[in-house]
Amino acid sequence: MTKRQPVIFGCAGLILTDEEISFFKSVLPVGYILFARNIDTPDQVKLLTDQFREISGDNTLVLIDQEGGRVQRMKPPHWSNYPTAQFFGHIYHEDKDLAWEAVALNSQLIAHDLLSVGINVDCLPVLDIPVEGSDPIIGDRAYGLTPEIVADLGSVAANALMNSGVLPVIKHIPGHGRADVDSHLSLPTVNVSHSDLSNFDFQPFKKMAHMPLAMTAHIVFSDIDDTAPATQSKRMIEDIIRGEIGFKGVLMSDDLSMQALKGSLGERTRRTFAAGCDLALHCNGDMSEMQDVASNLSSASANLETRLGEMLSSLNRDEGQNIDEIKNKYNQIVSGYK
Repeated sequence: MTKRQPVIFGCAGLILTDEEISFFKSVLPVGYILFARNIDTPDQVKLLTDQFREISGDNTLVLIDQEGGRVQRMKPPHWSNYPTAQFFGHIYHEDKDLAWEAVALNSQLIAHDLLSVGINVDCLPVLDIPVEGSDPIIGDRAYGLTPEIVADLGSVAANALMNSGVLPVIKHIPGHGRADVDSHLSLPTVNVSHSDLSNFDFQPFKKMAHMPLAMTAHIVFSDIDDTAPATQSKRMIEDIIRGEIGFKGVLMSDDLSMQALKGSLGERTRRTFAAGCDLALHCNGDMSEMQDVASNLSSASANLETRLGEMLSSLNRDEGQNIDEIKNKYNQIVSGYK
């Protein structure tokens, strides 16, 4: 097979167009990401993910943001409506053991939904810690307001996903909780000392630095690098994410089409790889933008395919899981707190 490219693309609709098929065959992305515009019925989603694998191979990553609350692409009537991360944080304050069990069961149920339609990567857990006065873009997507709660419940969620056959993505490294604006719309700048960031925001990521995948934050941390957002900052990636935090897994950008980043899509792509990201993420399915990204991709690192293959093959899926039993346990816990 021709060498695949270090990029994850979205697509426009419920099924690939002839133009998309031709483009993806020429680029061979290592992965694809789904949004609500791509979701209708289970059969339709499975057909779409099958198309991705026909193009890019069996080891293709198929991603989705299925967090719960306001960020879940697969919704009723075909899939369950999952609670926010904050909901589990509330349980944690009353009963840690019960919160751990609820988060694990929640991740197992999400993984079951995803695998049944060919999705093998969930952009979960959120390890960001909101602070007073920050933009609500994170808000109830966070497990709590302390590094301990966020790292504790985030670890349970990520491990349960992996034990159920789905790769987690920790986000948004090294921390999005202090963002003063929504990075989808504008570039946030965090004017907090490196020491404060290290002792608070970076802590959940340090404790989960062994995870296989992480997504960057489009945020400027002025005390460390006031010239570029973390996604495009060599200092942030080499010294902080790889160095201080110790993340050794595959590092992917947040969506390159977000307005926090400046310049053409080609310029954004080049800066992202120059800074040290392993994978570029482009989500909106706009063909002209995808072509610009594809024309500016860095050569994939020599061991990227090996690393991706190892990640997928290392998943210890518990084939003995009884989904009805899991649902019953989960519903008993959740009903007592709603």
